[in-house]
Amino acid sequence: MNFRGLGAEVSGTEPDPRVLENPMLDVARMAWAEEIPFADGSFDLVFADNVLEHLQNPGAVFREVFRVLKPGGKFVFKTPNKWHYMPLIARATPHAFHRFYNRLRGREGIDTFPTAYRANSRADLTELGRISGLSIFSVDLIEGRPEYLRISPVTYVFGYLYERLVNSTRIFDGVRILIIGVLSRPNDAGHRAGAPSDQ
Repeated sequence: MNFRGLGAEVSGTEPDPRVLENPMLDVARMAWAEEIPFADGSFDLVFADNVLEHLQNPGAVFREVFRVLKPGGKFVFKTPNKWHYMPLIARATPHAFHRFYNRLRGREGIDTFPTAYRANSRADLTELGRISGLSIFSVDLIEGRPEYLRISPVTYVFGYLYERLVNSTRIFDGVRILIIGVLSRPNDAGHRAGAPSDQ
């Protein structure tokens, strides 16, 4: 997703050195999300696309997001819901199986990273917001096309039927695949409830 030119500056960080050659970024830094290499209050928006499921220490990451956001800034993310059948399978199988499965789908094994699913439910996000000082602005769950099951007609039909079922009523939104969330840093810099917790 190329946002370059849509804001004053588009910055990106990740531990993979390939980030340094990403043409969609104005500023690129190699770093882990637990120590974002930018100054306090640097950004109006922090965006994470399929990142939260990989975090071993999401509390530290959310506190860093709070730190680098300006007051009133937003943290926008897309991540799998850990109660969907695909993350449930992923949590019950070894990483080697994930690499094998992604190769079946035509994806390089080198781009399959370990998952932890510690920030991947409404309850997780509510607690992470509480300890970091970020407020829940919105959390929506969406079920789209079953791309994970595009390895055979039979699996794809199963995924299609599941998608039709869980999208038929809000009763099933807790088992839809994608969480699209927005958290915000409180506008008032002196807002005591917005200060990150030491827990």
